[in-house]
Amino acid sequence: MDEWIKRLEQLTDNMMGLLYETTYEELEAFVEERQELVNKIGDLVVSCQPSDAQKREIGRMLERDSEILARMNALRLEAQDWLQKRNQAKAQRSAYEAGYTPDSFLMDRKK
Repeated sequence: MDEWIKRLEQLTDNMMGLLYETTYEELEAFVEERQELVNKIGDLVVSCQPSDAQKREIGRMLERDSEILARMNALRLEAQDWLQKRNQAKAQRSAYEAGYTPDSFLMDRKK
C-alpha cells in the first residue's frame, strides 16, 4: 500500500506544481490517473488496515483537493464564458445574414 500512496503523492505533487499552468486536458488526465490509484488503495484498505502514517499521508493529500477543485471550477467557468460569448456572436451574426429575396424592394416613407 505504501507504494501506491507514494505514487499518488508524487502525482499530486507534480500537479500542484503545475496547477495554474495546466490545461483542462492535462487536468482530466491527472484526475483519471489519480482515480485509478485511489481505487487500488481502496481495494488494499479492504484487505488490510492502513497504519497511522498512511492515514496521515492520505489526509495530507486530501487537503489539496480544494485547490484542485477550485482550478477545475475556474476552467469550467472560463469555458462557459467562452461558449456564451460564442453563442452571442453567432446570434448577432445571424441577424445580419438573414435571408432576403434578391428581387425585393425596400420602401421608405418621408415624415
